[in-house]
Amino acid sequence: MNPSNTTGTVLPAATDGAHPDNTARTTAAGAAPGGSGAVASHGGVHGALSGAPGSDPVRHPADAGHRLEVVRPGMMTTVQDWPGRIGYWHVGVPPSGPMDDLSFRLGNRAVGNAEGAPGLECTLGGPALRFAARTWVCVTGAAAAVTVDGVPVPQWRPVEVPAGGLLDIGAVTGPGMRCYVLLAGGIDVPEYLGSAATFTLGKFGGDTGNALRAGDVLPVGRSHRGVATAVPTEDQPVFTRRWELAVTEGPHGAPEFFTRSDFDTILGTDYEVHFNSDRTGVRLIGPKPQWARTDGGEAGLHPSNIHDNAYSVGALDFTGDTPILLGPDGPSLGGFVCPVTVVAADRWKLGQLTPGDTVRFVAVRADRAASPHALGPARRAGWPFVLSTDGDGDDGVLARGEADDATAVTYRRAGDDGVLVEYGDMTLDLGLRARVHALHEHLLRRCEPGITELTPGVRSLQVRADPERLSTAKLLRLLAEAESVLPSSDELVVPSRTVQLPLSWDDPATREAITRYMHGVRADAPWCPWNIEFIRRMNGLPSVQEVFDTVFAAEYLVLGLGDVYLGAPVATPTDPRHRLVTTKYNPARTWTPENAVGIGGAYLCIYGMEGPGGYQFVGRTTQVWNHRSFNESRRSGDGWDEDPWLLRYFDRIRWYPVSNDELLDLRADFAAGRGELRAEDGEFRLADHKRFLDSNADSIAEFRGSQAEAFAAERNSWRAAGELTESRR
Repeated sequence: MNPSNTTGTVLPAATDGAHPDNTARTTAAGAAPGGSGAVASHGGVHGALSGAPGSDPVRHPADAGHRLEVVRPGMMTTVQDWPGRIGYWHVGVPPSGPMDDLSFRLGNRAVGNAEGAPGLECTLGGPALRFAARTWVCVTGAAAAVTVDGVPVPQWRPVEVPAGGLLDIGAVTGPGMRCYVLLAGGIDVPEYLGSAATFTLGKFGGDTGNALRAGDVLPVGRSHRGVATAVPTEDQPVFTRRWELAVTEGPHGAPEFFTRSDFDTILGTDYEVHFNSDRTGVRLIGPKPQWARTDGGEAGLHPSNIHDNAYSVGALDFTGDTPILLGPDGPSLGGFVCPVTVVAADRWKLGQLTPGDTVRFVAVRADRAASPHALGPARRAGWPFVLSTDGDGDDGVLARGEADDATAVTYRRAGDDGVLVEYGDMTLDLGLRARVHALHEHLLRRCEPGITELTPGVRSLQVRADPERLSTAKLLRLLAEAESVLPSSDELVVPSRTVQLPLSWDDPATREAITRYMHGVRADAPWCPWNIEFIRRMNGLPSVQEVFDTVFAAEYLVLGLGDVYLGAPVATPTDPRHRLVTTKYNPARTWTPENAVGIGGAYLCIYGMEGPGGYQFVGRTTQVWNHRSFNESRRSGDGWDEDPWLLRYFDRIRWYPVSNDELLDLRADFAAGRGELRAEDGEFRLADHKRFLDSNADSIAEFRGSQAEAFAAERNSWRAAGELTESRR
């Protein structure tokens, strides 16, 4: 780039700067952008869905020797791109990407890149980076002290770092908590599952799957774009300590889930940002809802519990009584209600919410929400009008109807860029999951332009769309038309493998997680100190041995993937007499061991990775996600030919017992690529399942009756102890 054609800051060339070691860990120069071929090989039919505009950023391979060395990594610095990893929400892979995408995209524009080119996100404190070649950079986001070779330079303006020069970004001074480093040409790391974005919890993306470390060396792409220009002051986002977030109503509003008073409180309260917040979600401190229901029925004892459905980034998720704004590294599937969702154009603010800040939600009309793609004058023009509206006033319900088989269907708003299609009553019915499957398959075959994600839940299908290419009104018409051509649920016949998995019962890792919870979160919870005893009590079983016998006798049908994260299944026994019902942790655990097995509501989950969680532990199993796919794709340069997720919809899981030591050996084999999946092909026929239910109706009813008595007794004991009336933060 010719410096004379820029409005950036040019600094004198360094004369004594050290160059990075070219033998350090890095991607080979000249690697083709997106070399993994992930979308084509892994996306399958989902890969055919149309992504949002700008979802395929132009990237240019690095010149040999054009590298940067990490001298100081900062507190939490990661490679991100925009819009991130799209198309894998259905298997529990979050989009990741910059948490404040507005600052990120403006910075890319400033250095002449495509808006989505890979750059660096820095949390609280920035890195020190030494460049091997002359590079134009722009630091955006929250205010921080920025220097080049010790000379202060401004943010929001491209500056030239000379060959050997040191770019040093100090602590974020606030307001806000994240700043961004964008480089002309971008960071040239290979893509994984269609994106360079780092998902540290999943250990993939970026260069190594981790935050930057001292000594890391990253290749910088060649710059072939236009003039570098400063970001005008009027286009820069405004950072504050008192935030207003534009939200749409839904998917779970009043009066079904929340009272009218609850909803008024949500929109009229200044919530405080909790210190325990990160890229998965921003935890808030505020009043406890009154709730419109006494419990979640088969989904759990707490009224926040629902049958698992897909979440939206930006949804206000009540995990028990605790409100959490779900971030770009948040879970795709879960069983908690979400009364409002931050509109796409306002989600950048989640990345700048700092502990102690206040947040107020402002209801807006979904069809008048600003475009998430607009920048500059076009973005400014939309906001005064948007914030003058008062919301849609429809409780998040877009429409109600009836399928051809007389099954009720409800269309719920899931932000200004999504619809949650929900079938039937709030009960566990495999016939409803069959209807979801039929709609899912229909939409995959149709490949409607503008649909970006399809994620099935237990009795729902979330349809995400780019509102500029497919309006909500048109999407609703498309969904209504689909109901007239879908086959009857009774006709469902799907491939269904029987998968044998090992289970270390009451594994020491799960005991450690309970101990951590008692020491760090809550010691007096009804499920402490032993989750299995709590499961026994809630289901009225005479002994813990009966819990063991029931789990190992059951055949668990996989209804969804990604609960929680990375191909983790949500499954339920095909025989209702094996359906143990529990409630989830309130508040949730902050740590769960990878591949812990738990029960929440009437569902079983295998946790795909370490992270937060709420299901009651029964044990631990082997990996359900192949982490080797990320490392092998980097070593080979040719990508990974197999799906990294182990399980499929409608697989049937059967457990066999192993000791903790045996499990550790099996896990080591899986990690090394020596593990073998014990699976037998078959099929699941809903008609056969219904005949089974009819022939065993009496014993099923007897089991459910005794279970309901135990459930009611537990609820009454909670009420007597103040568990259902006290706020648990």
